Amino acid sequence: MSGTTTQSTPSAPVRSWWGWGWESAHPDDAECTAMGALLPGTLARPLPVPRIADLGIGTPAVQAPASLTRLISTDPADRAAHAMGKAYRDIARALRGRPGRIPDLVAFPTRESEVTDLLDWAGRHGVAVVPFGGGSSVVGGVEYRGDRHRAVLSLDLTRMDRVLEVDSAGRAARIQAGALGPGLENQLRPHGLTLRHFPQSFEFSTLGGWLATRAGGHYATGRTHIDDFVQSMRVVTPAGTSESWRLPASGAGPSPDRLFLGSEGTLGVITEAWVRLQARPVHKASASLTFTDFGHALEAVRALAQSDLAPTNCRLLDSGEAALAGAAQNGSAVLVLGFESADAPVDSRLARAVDLARSHGGRYEPSGAGAPADQAVRAWRSAFLRMPYLRDGLARMGAVAETFETAATWDRIPALVGDVRSTVGEAALRISGHPATVNCRLTHVYPDGAAPYFTVLAAGRPGDEVAFWDELKAVAGEVLHRHRATITHHHAVGRDHRPGYDRQRPEPFALALSAAKGALDPHGILNPGVLVD
Repeated sequence: MSGTTTQSTPSAPVRSWWGWGWESAHPDDAECTAMGALLPGTLARPLPVPRIADLGIGTPAVQAPASLTRLISTDPADRAAHAMGKAYRDIARALRGRPGRIPDLVAFPTRESEVTDLLDWAGRHGVAVVPFGGGSSVVGGVEYRGDRHRAVLSLDLTRMDRVLEVDSAGRAARIQAGALGPGLENQLRPHGLTLRHFPQSFEFSTLGGWLATRAGGHYATGRTHIDDFVQSMRVVTPAGTSESWRLPASGAGPSPDRLFLGSEGTLGVITEAWVRLQARPVHKASASLTFTDFGHALEAVRALAQSDLAPTNCRLLDSGEAALAGAAQNGSAVLVLGFESADAPVDSRLARAVDLARSHGGRYEPSGAGAPADQAVRAWRSAFLRMPYLRDGLARMGAVAETFETAATWDRIPALVGDVRSTVGEAALRISGHPATVNCRLTHVYPDGAAPYFTVLAAGRPGDEVAFWDELKAVAGEVLHRHRATITHHHAVGRDHRPGYDRQRPEPFALALSAAKGALDPHGILNPGVLVD
């Protein structure tokens, strides 16, 4: 098998093997240099774009049997593209030519029986299996670390990408796990339905990846985590195949789906799922407000979350995040509001939300072509999609440009945000000798709490950027633990968040999870090191 994930027809975009998204969308050298100039202490010129040929990829440690070779690629381009996810530390390692353990084999099954055959072979021969969807993990969830296994196989599900059934009356669909976001939605569009799950990684992530990581979508309130959309799941494990019943609800004991949601490929390989759909929205409206006081803005967002308005978007940007997104440059925080509906206009709901936010000190200018509120919404949307590419450009300048997210109850949010800003900023200055910018936005809001999302920008330590970021991330983890905030709201645990997850989960649950791992994966081949040893 010779086809690689990076080859394409001349007119098709090419996925970057080392960075985010499409190769053609990456900043060029001049743009990288201009961005680096804004951060004192960065490199004078950008690091070169890494080349697969420079990685010295060797001969695979194992050979697949003849019965599986048609599913297997040993092409260096395929192996490099499946070696890591897309976290800052992955980008920095690739730029320095240190991507870590590169898989020996990459498998591309097209049906469930082939997944079973691959797991059976790997179990007999001690080959680690790392399930792989779009490869957008930012927590070390799709790489192998360590040396306990003789070889590593990356199990790419993206050729299992079909919508198999649609129940229009019940507004649900049975979908294969390897379906990428755009392909999934394109197959649902003729039915007038949508999954309505749009994480920032939507273009480069799969249904199976969303389920395995308990992904959060773009929408700020209501049903936004993929958990809310699951009707039933089918999962292949070394011990057998698990398929839950398709039901609207059930009180029959612990849910089997809950065992595999968020299991990150450690307990089994999700092959398909029935998911709840919605009618496609036709009515939309949006607005933005500015706040001179971030505390008042937090109060406004809490009031909105506890109302019955259920905004589609309720994203609060602090002054630094607003400036970074181009939504405001005057030191104000910005609240971006959006509403949508499939069956009724939403203008009255938006007006009520604006009035509620204004009662907490928000300043609003009616939206219109070119009006400030309209410009702020457009600027935020553009920055939201462009930001991962800019992060990679800054990484080429030796800078640290990364994010982490959490969630906590409302009574803890103000102190948590303040502590993260000051403590992480102080740590960056102490470690590198250069000040860091630590910004915050709220991405998801609930009646009882919110999910703060932090951006860190700092000059790295040339040649030692990964260790620098790891130190900052450890400091941030301590702050989150101190405030009893989760180690992750929607980025999953992977390998990078494992220490925080171990501290957060109750010990009896850890024992139960370990027992489940031993029962379902007796040879310990599935994504070793994630969630449980």
